[in-house]
Amino acid sequence: MRIAALLFAATMPLMAAAPPAPAPDAPAAPVWEAKKVTPAAKEVKAQNYVVAAGDTLSHVVIKTGAGADAIIHTNGLAPPYRLKPGQKLQIPAGRYHRVGKGESGIAIARAYGVDWNRIAMLNHIDQGNLLREGDRLLVPSVREVSVMSLDERARAFRIDLDDLVTGTEPALGKRAKPVAPVKTAAKAVPDDQPIAAPREAFSGRFAWPLKGKVILAYGPLANGGRNDGINIHAKGGEKVTAAADGVVRFAGRYPAFGQVVLVQHGSGWVTIYGYAQRLLVVRGQAVKRGQPIVEAGASGAANEPQLHFEIRDKNGKPVNPTDRLPSDD
Repeated sequence: MRIAALLFAATMPLMAAAPPAPAPDAPAAPVWEAKKVTPAAKEVKAQNYVVAAGDTLSHVVIKTGAGADAIIHTNGLAPPYRLKPGQKLQIPAGRYHRVGKGESGIAIARAYGVDWNRIAMLNHIDQGNLLREGDRLLVPSVREVSVMSLDERARAFRIDLDDLVTGTEPALGKRAKPVAPVKTAAKAVPDDQPIAAPREAFSGRFAWPLKGKVILAYGPLANGGRNDGINIHAKGGEKVTAAADGVVRFAGRYPAFGQVVLVQHGSGWVTIYGYAQRLLVVRGQAVKRGQPIVEAGASGAANEPQLHFEIRDKNGKPVNPTDRLPSDD
């Protein structure tokens, strides 16, 4: 099992860093369960659709029940997805869930007993996407779910870091906009409100979040697993800082990695900070490069204080942090 498994509209300008204030522990109910989901997906048969005068992609979605993403990819449509009267579209068969306001990806996946990463893959969802009320998501077929093994069914309810990166944000209302980040840790953005992602372009060059020896490198592990980041030796209670300007997407407890913070940066980049013993930021808070965001804690077989640090690119793929960090630090 990968080590990572053990373990997004305009935004206001990021504010200057404020003195760190202790953030509360993770809420009793995870953010992704703020809105319960009823599994009411509808089966859509494969069909041909002839575009009528005035039809938009949204009209086709409503008339057929299929998802916009599925129609786009099946027909090779390109932005801005303008349709012409008489144009013939292939509507792909499948089981489509209509997203309700406030529903998160993880909650939707749990309602159907499948892994959120599977739904994200079927619908080409990455960390730059926000769900919106009325979206149609293609979910695994009844047959696919029926042949899942007991282990696969159990794994579907385990939350990994990939899930946290793409599946925790609640769906926007039909005409709503995501909320702007908050300035300090005094008050988190409510769990039922999606947060605006940074719009600023970012090069993908980061600062070290903590100065210390890398005690576990990126890549394959001797036990057959894989480390999707690096682990840096720390002193208990040592301040860990944001590797770049961004917005806190998640701050809370995660079973195998203690308390975890995810920060979304411009151009779709995401950084992850695990093994924290104390959170200094809250969900929806704007942070600046070099601003303390957590205090390092103890973990591992030797109970050695350390930081687990990951970098995800705009496609949500883990990259070797040392390739994106200054070599002289």
